[in-house]
Amino acid sequence: MLVPDSQYGKEVKKGMSTNSVGKGTRVTRAGQLIAGTRKHFVNGTQVLQSTGAFANVTADGVVAELQKLIDNRAATVAARTAATTKVAAEQAATPGLVAFMSAFENLVRGMFGGDPTVLADFGLSPRKRPVPKLSVEKAAAAAKAKATRTARGTKGPKAKKAVKGNVTGIVVTPVTASTPAAPEAPAPAIAPAAATAGATTPQPKG
Repeated sequence: MLVPDSQYGKEVKKGMSTNSVGKGTRVTRAGQLIAGTRKHFVNGTQVLQSTGAFANVTADGVVAELQKLIDNRAATVAARTAATTKVAAEQAATPGLVAFMSAFENLVRGMFGGDPTVLADFGLSPRKRPVPKLSVEKAAAAAKAKATRTARGTKGPKAKKAVKGNVTGIVVTPVTASTPAAPEAPAPAIAPAAATAGATTPQPKG
């Protein structure tokens, strides 16, 4: 028995938003539908009366369409596996191949380095040789570098070593053993008070 067109459309729309697990599930469903079709529609040329996408479709036609779903998934999985293998092989071989290519370029430059026409045949261009500076240019560059260091306050290694810190106004007191404190002087005695006016001094008895 065929699934109604409306229900089939909903299932397909729902399956389009699924991930790879969903795709594998659809492949399983397709295989099961093929098995059921082969079992219950023995006559492959039988036209399955329906509307929409199934108008005038035979049992063999249904199987063929479902089989495409299975084959496409298998081809995609195989392609991804092959691509992963190819990428790994490329990454492993690239460093050695690049080194070989660079060595060959150096060989070509060594043999035809003076002929730009021949180098162009290899897709290479002559290397630019540094133009030696004139004495005037060297002197100007040195003066400019010195002025830059002066403006920035930078110094060379020797000049940095020559700079020493200087401290003035510091008095260093040596640390000595502590001495016992001198005993305090006794307080002075208080003199007796003077005799009051009018007091008589006792006379010794005769």
